[in-house]
Amino acid sequence: MTTDVLRATRMNRPLMVLVSVMAVLAAVAVVGILVDPRVLTGAPIWLKPFKFAVSFVLYGATLAWMLSLLPRRSRAVERAVVVIVAVAIVENACIIGQVIRGQASHFNASTPLNAALFAAMGAAIMVLFIAHLVIGIVVLIQRIPDRVAATAVRWGLGLSLLGMLAAVPMALPMQDPGIEGIGGAHSVGVPDGGPGLPIVGWSTTGGDLRIGHFVGLHALQALPILAILLTRFAARWDDRTRARLLAVAGSAYGVLTVLLTWQALREQPLLRPDATTLAAVAALVVATATATGLVLARRRRSELALAA
Repeated sequence: MTTDVLRATRMNRPLMVLVSVMAVLAAVAVVGILVDPRVLTGAPIWLKPFKFAVSFVLYGATLAWMLSLLPRRSRAVERAVVVIVAVAIVENACIIGQVIRGQASHFNASTPLNAALFAAMGAAIMVLFIAHLVIGIVVLIQRIPDRVAATAVRWGLGLSLLGMLAAVPMALPMQDPGIEGIGGAHSVGVPDGGPGLPIVGWSTTGGDLRIGHFVGLHALQALPILAILLTRFAARWDDRTRARLLAVAGSAYGVLTVLLTWQALREQPLLRPDATTLAAVAALVVATATATGLVLARRRRSELALAA
């Protein structure tokens, strides 16, 4: 599996524009974190735009590489990419605008303007979800010559959709904190803005729906990285075996995303799971190890049959 950066750049200029703009925005946000003393919901006010900008840098760059693997161009994909770029710019413009105003961008319905901006962001993300889904369908239909890369890309795109869906409970009525002007929350069982893990800010006193959301979204990078590692360090294994191992990893990754969201909905901090959560994790580990062992055993039997 090879990565042709120049080809990815040439074929996906809108995504490269997005990556460039988000990289500049991330740098601006870093300056904001350093020079702006304002704090919002327990974190530096510029931290959210920084995290969103970095996330879109990774998203745009990874998606550009993935699309460079397609054997032929697709108008549906090209239009979906333009939609994604436009949505990302709108989303981040709203976040930056709210930071400048000293207002929360998410779950903020304290004024008509704040409510309208949050509604616009929600609509934008739904449009991004649909555009991402269109890309996933096209990638599923087209035949990518590299079997290992194809498996990684398809699982990555699908699981990132699951990661997007993991954010839906944040805005459901059950997440209404009962605070006037606030219509949702990241944390479960505790108010947003309480004690949290460094940098990410995930709650250490209650559940946090951002964890499953984060893990699911970054399947887009995790599965291709695993594919690269398998290609680099398990080159003696055939493509079918490596693709099957990626399918096992993708299945486990999807279950982990759901498990983390389930844990959060039960008001548990990530690092303080109860016995039920630990049992579920143990079952996932055993199932993944068993499936991996079966794939490798099947490969071994095939080699012995060929040798005979």
